[in-house]
Amino acid sequence: MPPGKYGMQEEWEKEGDQEIMMDFLLPTGIFLKFPVSRNDTIKVIKKLVWKNARSEALFTALGDPDAYVFTCINQTAEREELEEESRRISDVRPFMCVLRLVAREGDRVEKLTNTQISLLIGKGLHEFEAQKNHEVNEFRTRMRQFCEEKSQERQMLPWQQWMEYSFPCDLEPCCSLPSTKSRNTKKIFINIKFEACDESFMLQQDPQDLPVALMKSALKKKATVFRSVRLEPEDYTLQVNGSWDFIYGKHPLRQFKYIFSCLRNGQNPHLIMVHRSTISKHQEEQERMCNQVYKSRSQSRPPPLPLKKQNTSSLWSINEPFYIHLLQGSRVNADEGMKLVVQAGLFHGSELLCKVVTSSEVTVCSEPLWDQKLEFDINVADLPRMSRLCFALYAVIEKAKKPRGTKKKNKKADCPIAWVNTMVFDYKDQLKTGEFLLSTWPSVPDDKSELLNPMGTVEKNPNVDSAAGLLIRFPNIRPHPLYYPPLEKISDMERNDDTVTATKEEHQKLKEIMDNKNYTEFFEDEKELLWKLRYEVCSLYPESLSKLLLITKWNKREDVVQMVGLLRNWPDLPAIHALELLDYSFPDPAVRFFTIRCLKKLSDNELLQYLIQLVQVLKYESYLDCDLTTFLLERALANRRIGHFLFWYLRSEIHVASVSLRFGLILEAYCRGNIHHIKLLTKQNEALGKMKILSDIVKSGSQKMTVDDLKLCIRQESYLEALSDLLSPLNPSIILAEICAHKCRFMDSKMKPLWLMYGNPWAQGEMVGIIFKNGDDLRQDMLTLQMIQLMENLWKKEGLDLRMSPYGCLSTGNKMGLIEAVKNSDTIANIQRNSSNSAATAAFNKDALLNWLKSKNPEDKLDQAIEEFTLSCAGYCVATYVLGIGDRHNDNIMIRENGQLFHIDFGHFLGNFKRKLGINRERVPFILTYDFVHVIQQGRTNNSEKFERFREYCERAYKILCRNGMLFVNLFAMMKAAGLPELSSFKDIQYLKDSLALGKSEDEALKNFKVKFNEALRESWKTKVNWMMHSLAKDNRP
Repeated sequence: MPPGKYGMQEEWEKEGDQEIMMDFLLPTGIFLKFPVSRNDTIKVIKKLVWKNARSEALFTALGDPDAYVFTCINQTAEREELEEESRRISDVRPFMCVLRLVAREGDRVEKLTNTQISLLIGKGLHEFEAQKNHEVNEFRTRMRQFCEEKSQERQMLPWQQWMEYSFPCDLEPCCSLPSTKSRNTKKIFINIKFEACDESFMLQQDPQDLPVALMKSALKKKATVFRSVRLEPEDYTLQVNGSWDFIYGKHPLRQFKYIFSCLRNGQNPHLIMVHRSTISKHQEEQERMCNQVYKSRSQSRPPPLPLKKQNTSSLWSINEPFYIHLLQGSRVNADEGMKLVVQAGLFHGSELLCKVVTSSEVTVCSEPLWDQKLEFDINVADLPRMSRLCFALYAVIEKAKKPRGTKKKNKKADCPIAWVNTMVFDYKDQLKTGEFLLSTWPSVPDDKSELLNPMGTVEKNPNVDSAAGLLIRFPNIRPHPLYYPPLEKISDMERNDDTVTATKEEHQKLKEIMDNKNYTEFFEDEKELLWKLRYEVCSLYPESLSKLLLITKWNKREDVVQMVGLLRNWPDLPAIHALELLDYSFPDPAVRFFTIRCLKKLSDNELLQYLIQLVQVLKYESYLDCDLTTFLLERALANRRIGHFLFWYLRSEIHVASVSLRFGLILEAYCRGNIHHIKLLTKQNEALGKMKILSDIVKSGSQKMTVDDLKLCIRQESYLEALSDLLSPLNPSIILAEICAHKCRFMDSKMKPLWLMYGNPWAQGEMVGIIFKNGDDLRQDMLTLQMIQLMENLWKKEGLDLRMSPYGCLSTGNKMGLIEAVKNSDTIANIQRNSSNSAATAAFNKDALLNWLKSKNPEDKLDQAIEEFTLSCAGYCVATYVLGIGDRHNDNIMIRENGQLFHIDFGHFLGNFKRKLGINRERVPFILTYDFVHVIQQGRTNNSEKFERFREYCERAYKILCRNGMLFVNLFAMMKAAGLPELSSFKDIQYLKDSLALGKSEDEALKNFKVKFNEALRESWKTKVNWMMHSLAKDNRP
């Protein structure tokens, strides 16, 4: 062959955006030829192939584009797989203009899945491999196997049970609410449509009927109208029009949130009859995706290694003091002229097991050398299984330079530098031996806090290059490994001491201790009595287990044996009490095992209600593989709604260094067990990415951006595509179908939140709004709204519906997240401003609210709107009082056109009110102004009957919350792990205990509440002044 240039090399070297004709060979045997741009990415070209192949034969055999990869012959005459689909074709430079599409198999499928998971969770899986950590590797292997098995079990489910996983019912907490019964005893009209059919029927049905009765009526009507064969209702399910919300099962129609909301708002529900074959298609599609991945795995999975037998000794035979060697530090940064000291303490949860040990003082330098033995006043045999070794590195000023009379201060740390924690036993129960380089966490300079941080993570700081390090050595106490005895063995050692007899006085004293819900600490004699009567506690007061655990001497192995044995026979606790045991004060494995046993009884809806807290207490776990992680994954893999929120609660904190590894590994395991969910979550993640870019453009002050500029941005193809056709992260039943660029805007507040509006092609005229916030930590809002939702559920269970509006709110990343836009609503401030000529008088216009409600609710509807206002005002008065919600003004209290009042923006809670000039700007414990009272009394000053009913609602609501006080206290206590500035200490939780009158009788609690209620009424003029000042400040902003 004559010399010369062959192939496409010259073409690829040209500049510009010219089109090139390319050939495509498809696995179905079809050949395609069409032009592509030189700057098109492989991803774009793949979309074009699918678009062009649509009109060809065998298109349906192709399936999902992600299941295929392009191959080509490259410039070095080798076959190349184009895995990286963000590359441009001009950068790939194939030798000839031919791309072949091949199905992914084996390694190809695994590679793609790994890439998808890495992008989705925001952490490369290679980072886990790079750890070279046995615990990480074993956790990944075990969890992957566990999650994949759960996935395969799920695919074998009959279609109705598979529905319960994919589309769990969205239900009200109870099916009958007396306050609405009178209006809804009559039958309701329901619009029913069969899928793939344009005709719809209007059917009358009793709201107390089960879904199957409605389906029977629909099939009967269809058979009559179309003279068709009668079909069985068991082969159908009901879908809410325009959403992934389904109505099925053994619940009355009115208990479904969608039907309940239609009943309340006087609307006709719109439902679609869906045949089981449609559901089965969804199930088969997911099965195909999973099988493709698991098939590739099963071929390459190695057999497990046989376990080696080792010589071991029982830890409990070693009655020698426990000690470690403190060797040296690295990268320590402190002022010259100071001395460096290390403090070390052994903890079990929050309890110090023995005296703190302090090292000698050494001169400040980058790599200080101690080489010192630190001996603890506890025997190796008495070390509890979850012993945690906590270190603090700090600097002190040399004694010689201190003036006289300050000797005491020499013992105090002058400058905390860093802290780090590590477990004494490894994840396999073995006492650690050998050298460990502990990469520390910087201390927060705070005089009030202790140097040691036992509540902190046991993870090392991943920023190894910048963090100070401590090198320590655990000694080889014996030539062979020492193991902590397994749980079963400990229980067998228990000796029953239940021969103890208690006096009448002791029983009376025990009852007093048990009845005091507001306990904080016990006296020594109380501790001795509790321990002596532990079997009575078990049989008579089992819900007070936490008190017994707090006084157990965990540094005394005989007591540990007794406690573990007692736990085996302890009756299961209700979740409200079991949640408390997940606190970091109760780390023992037997306690953790017992707690999860109790939590397994939670229904899916209850678990969702507490999921935020359950994710936070994962931070207290000492090892990756723990009962809580397995429990959460198991439940998430059995209910996609739980899986959705578990994913986002973990994903939103992946940037936090101390939990990044743990949360990343749990996210990976979830994705492995839910291959099909990766695609849905990735779509949400991509949309959030685009929202972040839009928000950054709006916020960057380089040039003034208008709302029209924002609309123009959204109309770009890449934005329209990314922001449309996804499930809402706030509620995965809601489809965000088509973004309406012309209705989108950004708000004028500091963080310039984006207000995005979506249309729904299946439900004409129905709009869904979401607000994207970038720059605010939404976790406190999430927690507050969760508590308001919980309050509403508790009230409804007792037949009290206070028309609350706990709108959706979700933190999705570092200081960013989504908020549900509540339709047809406005702020009190806007309503007052629009009815007044000046900001100064707006807050004092008592008729503004009532007039606005009259304009929105003509004639007969007004009474109902005022009732809605009265009920919701009562609910929010009680909720804001109990939670100590501060910074209340007329711009963060809103009202819906139907009369429902609700609060937004919960930047301050638990009594942390804004301070101006050293005094609280808000003096009122809850907001109750005369214009609220004016609406409640229907505009008549002498209408005391209506006002007394409002007062009654408030008191009844408050009493219900007081009865459930411990649940709120436990949930807030679990949130200490979140690191929220206003929820960091027991003082913050004490506020809640006081507002819920814990430890007081119901009469005492109510008496106190009545005083606060009357005070709010008396002080309402001050609230008016506060609101006027707020309005003036807002009007005078530049």
